[in-house]
Amino acid sequence: MEGFFLAWRSCSFNYHHRRNSRALCNLWLRCLIMKTWGPHGAMVLVQLANGGSIILMGIAMDKGLNQIVFVVYRHIIAMLLLGPFAYVLERTQRPSLSFSVMMKIFVLASLGTTIFLNVYYAGLHYTSATVASALSNGIPSLTFLMAVLFRMEEVRIQSARGRAKVLGTMVCICGALTFTFWKGGYLFNGFMERPLINVHSTKGSASELNHGVKNWIKGSALILISNIAWCSWLILQVVVYKVYPARLSLNVLICFFASLQSSFLALIFARNPVLWKLEWNVQLWTIIYSGVVGSGLVYYLQTWCINKRGPVFAAMFTPLQVVTVGIFSAVAFAERLHLGSLIGAFLIIAGLYIVLWGKRTDGRSEGTSESEKGLHDDKVLEISVNDQPGTNPITNERK
Repeated sequence: MEGFFLAWRSCSFNYHHRRNSRALCNLWLRCLIMKTWGPHGAMVLVQLANGGSIILMGIAMDKGLNQIVFVVYRHIIAMLLLGPFAYVLERTQRPSLSFSVMMKIFVLASLGTTIFLNVYYAGLHYTSATVASALSNGIPSLTFLMAVLFRMEEVRIQSARGRAKVLGTMVCICGALTFTFWKGGYLFNGFMERPLINVHSTKGSASELNHGVKNWIKGSALILISNIAWCSWLILQVVVYKVYPARLSLNVLICFFASLQSSFLALIFARNPVLWKLEWNVQLWTIIYSGVVGSGLVYYLQTWCINKRGPVFAAMFTPLQVVTVGIFSAVAFAERLHLGSLIGAFLIIAGLYIVLWGKRTDGRSEGTSESEKGLHDDKVLEISVNDQPGTNPITNERK
């Protein structure tokens, strides 16, 4: 009887041991998949959300929404949404806010929100959503160039990964230019005979007025200026996160400064009280969507991805916007697709995969994560010493 009991106990132990081992293996596999492909999925979601924001904003602006008023309302909503989560979840890990750190966050908000959004939407008024998103595909190459100049990214042409980064960036640029400027000889029929959304239903000839040749050049120039500000935002965010590593609190402060800066601009360019009036229409839904999704969710995901993989990785997903906006415009606005548009979209996706392959082998070959190579160690130490008093710069110990 005792032998039977010992045998039963041994079998039960082995069964539970195998069950626990299987559960641990499944948990480890899920964590590995999340760590490897989580940033990829997050950035795809970011570009889908940005594409929806661009389309909604194009419609809302045509209906009379002022872009400065929109930026103010958008970031107030995001600040009220993220504020409670930041206060509760980061109460113990939130560092002290010194004057130097506050100025860095102020400049960060100026580049990535105030300058970028206001100038971008001003350019969107003179172009279409498809052209605006296509011109934004210069962001990966410009971010890559700035990261190389600031030694945040290494390029070794002798290695396969270095050539993949350069080749993928060039393919993305060629795809964006092809999508925008080459129509091709064959015009594909639209998915819809009539547009589901008539954007210019209230202005008659607004399309001809806003999308003329001169205004198109003006809008393109404004969008390119906004892209430079956005690339600077991606680079500077690496520096700011080193001294203020609290994502939710950082995004709340960015939204606060963005609403404050845009409110100051509104005192000059949007003093008419009628512009601030909200009704239950597409303008209000655009503000709510952009505040909750465009600023609240997207800002946090971008900060997380930049911390994990670096600014170049986050910028390389920008070309997906033009594909998303192009497909939606073909369905909702009955825009007809050209052969050049399809070829350009194919080149954009191909270039994106080439760069991602180069970035993946980069992390494997050097054995470090992308978040650890944003800056040189000596620069990180210098920033930390300046913004965290009471630390010995030699021994890195607190006094």
